[in-house]
Amino acid sequence: MSMDGERLELHQFPYSHYNEKVRWALDFKSVSHKRISHLPGPHMAAVRKLAGVSETPILRVGGVVVAGSADIIDVIEDHYPEPPLYPADAAQRKSALAAQTFFDEEIAPAVRRALFGELLKEPAYLCRMLASEKTLFTRLSYRAMQPAIRQVMRRMMEIDENSVAIARRAIRAGLDHVAAEAGPEGYLAGDRFTVADLAAAALLAPACNPPHPDMEFPQPRPARLDAWLNEWADHPGTAWVRSIYAKHRPQRVLPLRAPAD
Repeated sequence: MSMDGERLELHQFPYSHYNEKVRWALDFKSVSHKRISHLPGPHMAAVRKLAGVSETPILRVGGVVVAGSADIIDVIEDHYPEPPLYPADAAQRKSALAAQTFFDEEIAPAVRRALFGELLKEPAYLCRMLASEKTLFTRLSYRAMQPAIRQVMRRMMEIDENSVAIARRAIRAGLDHVAAEAGPEGYLAGDRFTVADLAAAALLAPACNPPHPDMEFPQPRPARLDAWLNEWADHPGTAWVRSIYAKHRPQRVLPLRAPAD
């Protein structure tokens, strides 16, 4: 798979921690790419046609399509090795990739479930978050569809009172993990920034509201969301996430975006 001279398209949801992992990797390596934002719910047909899956992120390079944040980062690392996200040391690389898998599989679903357990109760704000890049007509249409979309999202994310309570405990476990496992230099796998730190910080970001426009919650925020952020605000893991963003999350190099409904 060659990326030389090809335009990279990232199919994404604007606010999504899995998508943020890929955006961060691309920006960290200064890789020019086009972002195509889909609306959760109506995205299904287009995304399935493109990649045969129902979720983003999806990276398209010419006629080649790669789905899933870990697989996409693996492709990016292979074709754009500098600056590296994978440690050169074999043991550290194994540790970094294991950390990514842990946060992908154990923490990220819990973050999503608990967060949307709150956001689904704020349909106007949720619509503003997910459809901000769309035309006025699309935003109004999406707002009108919210009752049905929220029902589908609640079912797909398996959101109920008990599952949200379990998810909140998992978030705290993720924050405990980064606070305990960060080494003397502040990193999870060795003494420099790696995919372990990127994955952990990106996937915990919705609990920490880090200082970056791609993942900050838009203002004004509903009181329910402020309470959500206050729940984690004093945790040392939250301070770690925000510091990793401040040190290693670059701004967008070439802000090329295209809408997709």
